[in-house]
Amino acid sequence: MRWLKFTASGKTSWGIIEGDQVIAVDGEPFGEWQRTSRTHPLSQVKIELPLVPRTFYCVGLNYLKHLKEAADKRGEVPAVPDRPEIGYRAQNALIAHDEDVVIPSFATEKIHYEGELVVVIGKKVKHLTEQSAMDCVFGYTIGNDVSERTWQKADRSLWRSKNADTFKPMGPWIETEADLGSMETVVRVNGKETNRFRTNDMIFGVVPFLVELTKYFTLWPGDVIWMGTDGASPDIKHGDVVEIDIAGIGSLRNRFVREGQ
Repeated sequence: MRWLKFTASGKTSWGIIEGDQVIAVDGEPFGEWQRTSRTHPLSQVKIELPLVPRTFYCVGLNYLKHLKEAADKRGEVPAVPDRPEIGYRAQNALIAHDEDVVIPSFATEKIHYEGELVVVIGKKVKHLTEQSAMDCVFGYTIGNDVSERTWQKADRSLWRSKNADTFKPMGPWIETEADLGSMETVVRVNGKETNRFRTNDMIFGVVPFLVELTKYFTLWPGDVIWMGTDGASPDIKHGDVVEIDIAGIGSLRNRFVREGQ
């Protein structure tokens, strides 16, 4: 099932995608809901953020190729992590499918993207086990982890390099039936493929992260976990369009525009 947050005829609501139609829903996917008789062509609705998470978790350096490339740039031997580690991102950075990533006018040219699988949590849980971990997963969507690399190198934290307004596109919808084992991530810039990798070829998969995270934190419905990326990104410039396609989910597309241009 594909859950969409959309706006049509001035009204924003949840919907279910069936073919090329959106069926409006009363209620929301993490609670009680029912289908309505209201339908809209998918091509004619405004796709909104699929949700605004209560907590926005993220994973860094979770693919071997990405880890090696990052270490090579620093002139270091890659250190493969021996346990899952979690970070955070800011809600203010989130934007929806087909909305613009706005590059601040004073940012450098080192603007990069990262295509990521996003895990959407469906129920309140803590102290998950390997056997129970996937029971809390409601579905999956797609994220684009935008970074200003010069700021990232200059700062002791990622406060602006990863969390500036519009730096976290997410969407276009939540897919509940996707199969991790068959997923492939393909990234294109202006229609040209720049990266392709098996989505589930992670150093630590979804289950280990859920188990580790819930040792310390309670997960709530609507929380999200961005699972990292593989490969590297070229420098993105004003007017470039980045599309991230994950098999079984869909495609997230956003244009990059520099402020003032």
